[in-house]
Amino acid sequence: MITLTGIDEIKAKVGEELGVSSWHEVTQDEIDAFADVTGDDQWIHVDVERAKETPFGGTIAHGYYTLSLAPKFTYELFSFDGFAFGVNYGVNKVRFPAPLPVGSKVRMRATLAGVDDVPGGIQIATKMTFEREGGEKPVCVAETLARLFTG
Repeated sequence: MITLTGIDEIKAKVGEELGVSSWHEVTQDEIDAFADVTGDDQWIHVDVERAKETPFGGTIAHGYYTLSLAPKFTYELFSFDGFAFGVNYGVNKVRFPAPLPVGSKVRMRATLAGVDDVPGGIQIATKMTFEREGGEKPVCVAETLARLFTG
């Protein structure tokens, strides 16, 4: 866990890796719960028997499920101090280059991609790369935006 304090310290870390999370096992129960909450019950995610007949050999996680793990992993890797509050501002780009089979493990690698001044604080861009244990390609690559306000 790294804690970055203040604007100058954050700006000095641009281009640096902020850390790599621990592994998280993807379970069918989690995928089913995600499908229930989002209404995305497409069979490749929730029908275990039918999904066995696909090239994946079983169910796969929703892409947005993978992306939704970002806060969990982020809280494990880094935090900011010296700000009144921060907010999620959005995502510049998201790609899902490879499937994430249920039963596999995933982790996130975070790099501080950029920092821009905004009224009242800064906007940070973080490159998040989600890796599957034993996978050749990342299962998700995203550049997320957050704004940190000084007061």
